Amino acid sequence: MNPRPDTRPDPRDEIEREIEAYGRWLDSSIRLPGGLRIGWDGIIGLIPGFGDAVGLGLSAWLVMRASSLGLPRSVILRMVFNILIETVIGAIPVLGDAFDFVFKANNRNVTLMKNALKRDADHVMDTTKA
Repeated sequence: MNPRPDTRPDPRDEIEREIEAYGRWLDSSIRLPGGLRIGWDGIIGLIPGFGDAVGLGLSAWLVMRASSLGLPRSVILRMVFNILIETVIGAIPVLGDAFDFVFKANNRNVTLMKNALKRDADHVMDTTKA
């Protein structure tokens, strides 16, 4: 008799979906005329001084949550670097605000996370075949 496969959802999948939704909310949840998408991170960043600090905190939470998935240190460092670029350039009046809407560090970080998780899953699949 074959045992039934474990049908419980993987908690890592739930965390990954949560991070994806959060990154989308921060960087691309609002559709503008012409198809351009912006998010709440850019809007919050328009508040002088305070907005950039809040955006940094919101983005840092995404990276901390993603690190709980056991991502490689190199991926976490790239994610932190994306946030630092967006924060430093975003602090420049007017130009920085425009950059924040275009650079989308959180969407970039979600992509980094997904690629790292896919590589990990592919590696696990390769080792089970051997």
